[in-house]
Amino acid sequence: MPTATPFLLRSGDGGYPALLAAMSPPPTLHVRGTLLAADNLAVAIVGSRRASPYGVEVAERLAADLAARGVTIVSGLARGIDTAAHRGALAAGGRTIAVLGHGIDLCYPPENRGIAGEIETHGALVSQFPPGMRPLRENFPMRNRTIAGLALGVVVVEATERSGALITAGAAGDFGREVFAVPGRITTDTSAGPHGLLRDGATLVRSWADIVQELPPPWRNAVGDASSVLDVTAPALTAHTGHLTSDEVSVLAALVPDEPQHIEDVIARCGLTPARVGATLVSLELAGRVRQGEGQRWVAVGARARRA
Repeated sequence: MPTATPFLLRSGDGGYPALLAAMSPPPTLHVRGTLLAADNLAVAIVGSRRASPYGVEVAERLAADLAARGVTIVSGLARGIDTAAHRGALAAGGRTIAVLGHGIDLCYPPENRGIAGEIETHGALVSQFPPGMRPLRENFPMRNRTIAGLALGVVVVEATERSGALITAGAAGDFGREVFAVPGRITTDTSAGPHGLLRDGATLVRSWADIVQELPPPWRNAVGDASSVLDVTAPALTAHTGHLTSDEVSVLAALVPDEPQHIEDVIARCGLTPARVGATLVSLELAGRVRQGEGQRWVAVGARARRA
């Protein structure tokens, strides 16, 4: 298991992940490694612990393709699809976050100690549970909701009808995040979960481009090489200063320079869902239009924000 000293993040801290903060988040997160602002450009890849060779190959490839383009891969460090997703991100030299269903000082399954150390070096291990907490069955639905909260979308690769991956996908839908599914053979039990999601409206995934195409702009444009294969019409994130979406206009209208506003007040004034406000604030922060302070308080940057 990694040896670095973990640190504690509270939901009101400035470094607390903004996407998760908008989702009635865990009050505290124990972290090993680093959480960066860039990790808000994240996609979760989850699925069966009893993955087929096909599922492992797909999860690794999707994770590697996304991570190589600057997308942080979020998963749960479980056997099967989760491990494959982390491994693919690491192989591509990208970042990955593992959300644990036990204390930050433990490792489950034990055979993943090695990859847990790599994740700590190239991302973070995260737990909402106190140190020493065993991997109890009742912990994992809560862990799965945290996975969904940390990501802009959830990709399900192989899952039975009772898989915990479907809890993650359901939470993503509740949060207003994107839900994706990889099709499989109709004769296998682990295809039932993804095929059910597809029947209910999830986006079918054939490659990384199918995932990125559904991300909200400017996140879509922040993905490396995206413009070469996608129908991208919004301005790039680094130049996202003059063309605002309707959500961005609403959020900026609720903020003024030098007067920090709590995220709950912003949500109330905008009339948007917490998920949309959280995602919009993060995109505006990366574009230099807003700044996050202590206690989940946000402030517009510069007089230009008043005229947006």
